[in-house]
Amino acid sequence: MSTQALDGKVEGRPRPAPVREARRVWSSNPAVVLWGTMVGTIDSYALFLRTMGEPLFPYGLLLWVVRIVLLVSVTLHVTAAVQLTWMSEAARPHGYDTKHSIATTYAARTMRWSGVILALFVVYHLLHLTAGTVGFQPGTYVPLSVYHNVVAGFSVWYVSLFYVLAMACLCLHLDHGIWSMLQTLGWSDAKATRALRALARGVALVVFAGFISVPVAVLAAWVR
Repeated sequence: MSTQALDGKVEGRPRPAPVREARRVWSSNPAVVLWGTMVGTIDSYALFLRTMGEPLFPYGLLLWVVRIVLLVSVTLHVTAAVQLTWMSEAARPHGYDTKHSIATTYAARTMRWSGVILALFVVYHLLHLTAGTVGFQPGTYVPLSVYHNVVAGFSVWYVSLFYVLAMACLCLHLDHGIWSMLQTLGWSDAKATRALRALARGVALVVFAGFISVPVAVLAAWVR
């Protein structure tokens, strides 16, 4: 093994930022200690995403492959949504004189708006935690120091509030999206409808709670 590999450097690329050690938060609370440990090791995970596959693959190549796959998936999803909207409008070029929503939910009625908000959120999220160009005080963003950036970024209350609102939109979007998927697959019938609706809502709420736990933990000073 070369000296460059031993000291953590790769030819033509500077040594990554040091990984922050895991922190203990409220040592009397095992659940919070576990949470603090997971967040404390997130810097190692971020570094792994960029170095996985080396030396077979160049630095960051596989990460970019994943990013491109995700971008294509989102683009196809948005394209399908737009096409569905056009088909719906073409089927009824003139709106209802009077419309009463009966067999529908708030999540279904706001599907398009929640989708638009989520698309804008994805752009903001990339500019925020990936590029560090928005949502940070000058000089507080440190590349590859994810733990530091998460705490610094979510310490700004209005940034955290925007994330929570965006995740609420995601919750609504998933609630109706999962339910619609189950219907499309033909799994829904008179007996299973109630259980499948509960499943869709439960998954959406779990995702919502998981994602907002990060900004909430930072604002509550559980993670510092």
